[in-house]
Amino acid sequence: MASSIKIRSQQLDDYTEIKVLLSHPMENGRNRDVNGILIPAHFIQEMIIELNNKTIITADLGGSVSKNPFFTFRLKNGNSGQPLTVRWIDNLGQSDSAELILE
Repeated sequence: MASSIKIRSQQLDDYTEIKVLLSHPMENGRNRDVNGILIPAHFIQEMIIELNNKTIITADLGGSVSKNPFFTFRLKNGNSGQPLTVRWIDNLGQSDSAELILE
């Protein structure tokens, strides 16, 4: 099965730009389907980003975040060859992770 996480990195002048796309429905539990039935809540609760197995970002997310959220951040001390890991867990206990070696 393909990962629900896509990670890209780009080394710029004095930082590394990291882009993360999470494929997830991010349902808040208040929307209705075409038959008027409530769609159950299903959203990412926590996203964790690690560099060299050390947590550098922990983000608490919720149902108000849009479907397939996209994040960009800048990393000051990212060096080529370092492993960057992105993990998430949702309110139903599902999870995924992906790793990228910085360029």
